[in-house]
Amino acid sequence: MILVGRIVKGIGGFYYVSTEHGVIECRARGKFRISNIVPIVGDYVDVETQDLKDGFIVDIHDRKNQLVRPPVSNVDQAIITFSIVNPDLNRLQLDKMIILAELNEIHPVICINKIDLVSEDIYMPMYNLYRKLGYDIIATSKYDGIGIDKLKTILKGKTSFFTGPSGVGKSSLINCIHGHERQEIGDLSEKLNRGKHTTRNVELMPIDGGYVLDTPGFTSLNLDIDEKDLKKFYKDFQEFEADCRFNSCLHINEPNCGVKSAVENGLIDKTRYANYLSLYSELKANRRRKY
Repeated sequence: MILVGRIVKGIGGFYYVSTEHGVIECRARGKFRISNIVPIVGDYVDVETQDLKDGFIVDIHDRKNQLVRPPVSNVDQAIITFSIVNPDLNRLQLDKMIILAELNEIHPVICINKIDLVSEDIYMPMYNLYRKLGYDIIATSKYDGIGIDKLKTILKGKTSFFTGPSGVGKSSLINCIHGHERQEIGDLSEKLNRGKHTTRNVELMPIDGGYVLDTPGFTSLNLDIDEKDLKKFYKDFQEFEADCRFNSCLHINEPNCGVKSAVENGLIDKTRYANYLSLYSELKANRRRKY
């Protein structure tokens, strides 16, 4: 019998594939090793099974996208999570992670957590800024339950993962959203005598017809694009670029730059522009080190 399913967990050469008949413990056929292909969590696969308990992965479907760290495929959205305080929100890191998501064709959702620790006037200006730019953004607090229902709605039917610095409350939010489902998967792993250290492995946790990746996201990844392409990821620049003297304007040192004028006139957020300059310098330095 051949079934179509999705790998929700992999450990020690075993892959747990969710199918319409439940989760099947599988190994990969030898042809994948010969071709140097490794199945990863998130893959849609064809499974050959006789008893609906054990089986073999015989084919891997084309991947929409693929991350290296963590190794996972076919991700829909990244919940880019920062706390407003403890630790303070790092706007440069936030902009960088938004670009990383878009580079990997993953929809970014910004989550500002721990808002119960500050007044609205502390986080609302930034909330409104990114919302005006067209980003999905949500403010949350696990203690007050603020934003939790909205976050559940955003996750429904999607494959998502939480990413962001340590200490911002990613795990707490995940537990608020689907603690019950996490326990069920943990019970399943023990029942199969696999994966006793479940939190250290990449795992897709089911929730409302979708999945949440139970592992940190691409916090430590570096941007790997040409510095001249960076401006394409700053959508707030686009409406002012028509006022630039040069079509190839990088909005740094060029004269008669519409973007710089917009920054000076308060039409583009100064911190966003400063982050652009920092990331541009970082990318330029990285390119020089390569050659």
